[in-house]
Amino acid sequence: MRINALAFLIGVCLVQTRAAVDGWAVAGAVALVMAVMLRIALARGLARQPTLRRLAQIALGAAIALAAAVAWSAWRAELRLADELRGDLEGVDVVVNGRIAGLPQALDQGWRFDFEPDAGQDGVPQRVLLSWRQEGAEEGVLPAMPQPGERWSFAVRLRRPHGFVNPGGFDYEAWLLERGIRATGHVRKHAVRLEGGAGCWMQRVHRVRAAVRERLLAAMPGSEYGGLMVALAVGDQGGIPTGDWEVFRRTGVAHVISISGLHIALVGLFCGGAVALLWRRVPALALRMPAQKAGALAALAGASAYALLAGLGIPVLRAWLMLAVAVWVLFSGRAVAPSRVLAIALLVVLVADPWAVLSPGFWLSFGAVAIILASVGGRTRARTGWRGAVRVQLAISVALIPLLLAQFQSFPLLSPLANLVAIPLVSFVITPLVLLSLPWPTALLLTPAAFAARLMMDFLHWLAAWELALWEQAPPPSWLLACGLVAVAVLLLPRATPGRLAAPALLGGLLAWQPARPAEGGFEVQVLDVGQGLAVHVRTRTHDLLFDAGPPYGSAADAGSRVILPYLRTAGTRSIDRLVLSHGDADHVGGAASVIGAMPVGEVLAGQPASAVGIALAGEKEERTPAVRSCAQIPPWTWDGVRFEILHPLAGQSAGRRHDNDASCVLQVAGPAGALLLTGDIGMAAEAALLARVTTDALRSEVVVSAHHGSRSSSSAAFVDATLPAHVVHSAGHRNAFGHPHPQVWARWAGAGARNWRTDAQGAIGMVFAADADVGVEVFAARERSPRYWHGR
Repeated sequence: MRINALAFLIGVCLVQTRAAVDGWAVAGAVALVMAVMLRIALARGLARQPTLRRLAQIALGAAIALAAAVAWSAWRAELRLADELRGDLEGVDVVVNGRIAGLPQALDQGWRFDFEPDAGQDGVPQRVLLSWRQEGAEEGVLPAMPQPGERWSFAVRLRRPHGFVNPGGFDYEAWLLERGIRATGHVRKHAVRLEGGAGCWMQRVHRVRAAVRERLLAAMPGSEYGGLMVALAVGDQGGIPTGDWEVFRRTGVAHVISISGLHIALVGLFCGGAVALLWRRVPALALRMPAQKAGALAALAGASAYALLAGLGIPVLRAWLMLAVAVWVLFSGRAVAPSRVLAIALLVVLVADPWAVLSPGFWLSFGAVAIILASVGGRTRARTGWRGAVRVQLAISVALIPLLLAQFQSFPLLSPLANLVAIPLVSFVITPLVLLSLPWPTALLLTPAAFAARLMMDFLHWLAAWELALWEQAPPPSWLLACGLVAVAVLLLPRATPGRLAAPALLGGLLAWQPARPAEGGFEVQVLDVGQGLAVHVRTRTHDLLFDAGPPYGSAADAGSRVILPYLRTAGTRSIDRLVLSHGDADHVGGAASVIGAMPVGEVLAGQPASAVGIALAGEKEERTPAVRSCAQIPPWTWDGVRFEILHPLAGQSAGRRHDNDASCVLQVAGPAGALLLTGDIGMAAEAALLARVTTDALRSEVVVSAHHGSRSSSSAAFVDATLPAHVVHSAGHRNAFGHPHPQVWARWAGAGARNWRTDAQGAIGMVFAADADVGVEVFAARERSPRYWHGR
């Protein structure tokens, strides 16, 4: 069973890493039939050779599981991809009728929710994600929330799933696919509530969740940690501030706040333990059913109720399935090893949700359970009490290091200490008090819960403030991660195991690894996919420069936190030597504050006065904000054999108006293999001024990042002919309202012999300028280097 479960896992992973799934379901089905027939034939032919027969059965059983996984996952993928938005409905107003599905999440001046259109609406997927903002609403006051299960008629503008694709970035399209959401959009002016019942039973559950959330918040007006307690009650994490999530990340306790296996298991333990205790006190009940089985049923019932209250999301469903498998094994009457129970749970989860492997939570939850079994199993005298708890927590913290590096490019060094405080408080104080208060939210229960939450958060804030609280490094290569997994597996073995002392050396090699940087004279570039904005990272052998910081994404997020910082961690960048903000527009400076607040920045250069660019830096601590200088005052400089030169504006030409695009910094980066030209948002007037004072030879570049995202107000014919690049990159948002890059600009660059690249369709655009002039420049796109079958679908 364990080998077959691992083979099934490999088959699922094989499908989920493909660029296309066409034909994979048929190929998997054919392989499955052939493997079954071969197993039957070998079973008969090797009847007199039991050892060979057993080995053949194991090998063919794994082959059958692998083929079944490929066929099943590919078939499920084809079905889900077929539920797509028809092309002619994308980007136009469409009236759809249907039901609110799930618990709406609060936005600025509105709500976001899943919507299930009525059957028969041709070309519209079965489930879409809508945002509904009501302009003119009083700031901080949300309009009435649409209730789960209500029927509405909306005029919506839909588009197919699309997200940013960057090295180390979050795959939004995969997240939507796993949840069955096949289109996103927003509500236009037409919104009419229709008559109809509350919908299916799950919609009634979501309505109860909404009522519970409102009652809890009403019972805790102004509570600093009300959002945290709502998250532990109904799984709605929207009320937890962004700063608190950063504290959870740095201390490694995010799993304690998100309802998952720990919470489901504890609720099951409380319910099962209480029922078993009472069951034993009633002889008539004990004679009809053993107390252990009665407790198991009660545990499953209690966990089911809590899972429903939490919304039965993917992580919660995964935890509930694992518990259900354990209860089923108990009722089967068989003595099954815990590792076999885990294998069965793995199979059940993968059959129910083949996309689970795309979630870091899948690997961390199953990995943590496997670590617990390995650390407490096979011992003649297992440690109990607080010593046993400390041993298990240390084992989890160390053994998950390879997985955490692969998924998040970091791991919290203080996680054992943080969890030793957070887990007991959340599990035995905060969550029980909150759940007990659900029928009648009262200060008698919620006040102690809030006090315990404050104690926990004060302690976590103190830990997170330590400079070394979080270890960050670039994700190691696959072979080194495999060595790290072997190392932690060996560390979990008994002390006398041969070679166990070599495991720390393997783990040390994993932690010491650093990605290669360019050679002297060479440099690497990433034009990040940030939507309608610009962010470019340039790194030489020992220096890093960031040109612009992308746009804001609403009031609570921006390109700095969502795109740039995850990418920089993946690249192994710990600091920025120079941050160049071309000018003061929000789509170029929106993420600057997040970058400056998260890592050391040596100096900020700006195309406009500091008073304009300072808007982007508002709110940061003064000691973390570097001095801002005009880029017009900076002479050319050289880093590691690479020349950097500000070509525009000249000293004294910096404009004072915030939205003066012609005041943008224009930066040229040059090495032996050629030059890169970063043009900001300059228009044709600034291009003409640049051509008048800079020679054509000095302006010529191998790669140009087009001015103003490819707007027709830039990239004049004279400027295109003067730069004459081999490649031009347009950084623009998907289906942006401005039509960037403009078709005329695209054709103009193509006519000059340049290959056009665009971030909205191809993801981040990377470049490698070699140190050797004969090698030249390599340009590549993230979506083409790591294609997935759901991208663009």
